[in-house]
Amino acid sequence: MDWMAWTWPTAAFFATIAALLVLFTVLAIRFPETPRVGVLRIETTRGDRLFITLLGSAFLNLAWLGLAPWPQWGALILCAGWAAAVFRWV
Repeated sequence: MDWMAWTWPTAAFFATIAALLVLFTVLAIRFPETPRVGVLRIETTRGDRLFITLLGSAFLNLAWLGLAPWPQWGALILCAGWAAAVFRWV
C-alpha cells in the first residue's frame, strides 16, 4: 500500500473520529435526547451537531491550509471554538 502515507497524526485523526462515533452512540443509547431548535431553526440532535462540527472543521482546516501562513495548530484552536459554538447554539 504505497498510495497513502499513514503517519501517526493521520492514525490519531481517524481514531479520534471513531472514538467520537462510539461515544455518541453510547450516549444516544444511555441518555436519549429530544431534538432541539437552535440558531439554524432546524431540529438537531447531538449526532447532527457532531456532523456539522466535523464538516465545518474540515472546511476550516482546508481554508487555513490555503490562506494562512501560520502553523496548523491555529486551525485546531479555531476548530475547538467552532465545536463549542455549534454544540452550544445550533
